[in-house]
Formats: sequence, structure tokens, C-alpha cells
Amino acid sequence: MSTNIEVTGKVIVIMGVSGAGKSTIGNMLGTALSCDFLDADDFHSLSNRDKMRQGIALSDEDRMPWLLKIQESLRKRLLNGETVVLACSSLRKQYREILRGSDPDYKPGSYSSCKVKFVLLEGSAEVIAARLQKRAAEGEHFMPLTLLQSQFDLLEAEDCEKIFRVSVVLSPEVIVNSILEMVNTGFNT
Repeated sequence: MSTNIEVTGKVIVIMGVSGAGKSTIGNMLGTALSCDFLDADDFHSLSNRDKMRQGIALSDEDRMPWLLKIQESLRKRLLNGETVVLACSSLRKQYREILRGSDPDYKPGSYSSCKVKFVLLEGSAEVIAARLQKRAAEGEHFMPLTLLQSQFDLLEAEDCEKIFRVSVVLSPEVIVNSILEMVNTGFNT
């Protein structure tokens, strides 16, 4: 569905498994870019949150209304010419395609021209598990450690998608500066 309006906004999705630091990096990046930061977790229904708290992995049936709600919010912002940073796990290509669909001019496979770009925060299961344990002890996260392996199992990130990758072992400042450099070079990854 193409529009006659030139889409001038852009979306930077900070993706990765739970505990990778998506919200921390997203918040910092939003501040650095002077734009809104959205956390995909805020779009989850109460039933999805309850399932995750109970250690029940979400099904695609659970995720689709959530992803479509995010897509709608992003589309409005893109059409308004806004730049926005979104923290969203976006583990499967299918989910990323839904988010890319918020760009009214997106044609499947046209990753370079899409106004929705992805940054994968990569880390080993051991590093991420340690972070989740620390957050759980501080009462800061609703996703139990038991679901971490299911997230690693779902993670797909093909090189052809032009996903920008950054290691989670770097400091948050270095990660954000790397993303800013990528944004300033026009997302050509």
C-alpha cells in the first residue's frame, strides 16, 4: 500500500532477547536523537504479561495483536515525519516484517529503503542470564529466566536483512554511539 505522501520519519528498533538491554539503550538513543522512545512491552495485553510472569512462552496468536498495535502506532509516527526509537524483541523475521509494514512504502525484501531499521543487541546466553538474574533480584523485570532459552531458540537474524549488530558487552555509551554513527551514515549496513 503506497502513499502519495513522502514518508520522512524513521524508526530505529532496538531488538534482542529479554535482558539484552533494549530499554536502556533505547532510552539513551531516544534522548541522544531528541525523539520519543517506545517500549514494546507497554503494548502487551494484561493476559500476555500474566503468561510471561507465569513462565509461559507467548504463541504467535498472542503476539499478532500486539505487533499490529505497535505497527499502527509506528505508521502514524512515520506519516507525521517523526523519528522514534522502539525497544522490541523482534526475534523472528515474520515479526520484523510486520514492523517494517508500518512504512507505507515498504515492499517485502526492500530492506535498504525501508524507514524501519533494526539494531540487534547480541550477547551470549550466559551474559544475558546473569543480567536477568540481577534484574529479577531487584524486582525490575516480569520475564522469568526460564523463558530465556525459548527466546534464543526463536531468534532469527539473516544478513540479507541488513540488521545492524552490536555486542551487549560494550558499555551502553559505546553501543549508543555506534548506533548514532550508523544513523548518521544513513543506515547503510
